[in-house]
Amino acid sequence: MENSIATPKMTKKILKKYNIRLNKRLGQNFLIDTNIIDIIINTAEIKGDELILEIGPGIGSLTEYLLKSINNGKVIAVEKDNRFIKILKNQFKNDFKKQKLELINDDVLNLNWNDTLKEYDQKVKVLANLPYYITTPVIMGLLESNYKFDSLIFMVQKEVAERMVAEPGTKAFGSLSVAVQYHSKAEIVHQVPSSVFLPSPEVESAIIKLEQYKNNPYNPLDEEFFFSIVKAIFQQRRKNIKNGLSKAAEINLPKEIVLKSLKEVGVDKRKRGEKLAIEKMVELSNSLKENLKNH
Repeated sequence: MENSIATPKMTKKILKKYNIRLNKRLGQNFLIDTNIIDIIINTAEIKGDELILEIGPGIGSLTEYLLKSINNGKVIAVEKDNRFIKILKNQFKNDFKKQKLELINDDVLNLNWNDTLKEYDQKVKVLANLPYYITTPVIMGLLESNYKFDSLIFMVQKEVAERMVAEPGTKAFGSLSVAVQYHSKAEIVHQVPSSVFLPSPEVESAIIKLEQYKNNPYNPLDEEFFFSIVKAIFQQRRKNIKNGLSKAAEINLPKEIVLKSLKEVGVDKRKRGEKLAIEKMVELSNSLKENLKNH
């Protein structure tokens, strides 16, 4: 796109015009490669009539492309930094007037998605180039809300993306892997070098796509209890599962209950919990819950 914001020249020009000094602590790194933006847009499979939720638009590098991709749709952009709100209003004043763009000046972590999106009945797609320091709370906040999104596409730190898609028994498999895969199907779409950002971060990134299940394949008797079991497993991941669970102070499981449940679900007490598939973790959680009730 000619004169696109997502080029080194235009990004520097805008930052200079508004006298913006970027805050590294807030993860303010802007995309300056339109090819990467094309990949993000294509991954979202935008038809033109969707409601797009963009988190952290910054100076509008991705916003510009989103607005050109929709006809009867709308972009809601959540931006915490007042300086960028001013820039976005100026950059996209016509879209703003036509109500094709709505800006929410707030910390994304403060928002309740059901309240924010309650007046809309369109399919909602989420796109974001997330600051690395809030990646996990933002993604989990979206997945754990009662709102069903059509799809969620994020630019995140490569290492975090790898943890989200990691399989049992691998070094990267942990609580985040279980939490993300419990709620959605996760796929790394593209790996992204640090050179496509201004300023260039010290780590590489990845584009990851999450699709929430229409019908969750996992059925824990008690979801909160299940995640407390998951937390116990990975807090003491070097221990075998018998010791990891029976010595987890937060859940206070009697050793005899742990042994009984492990036997019921066919898990060797000497096995490390990090090697269990999510289905088996759910099965174990349900057995522990029942045995505790009858204890």
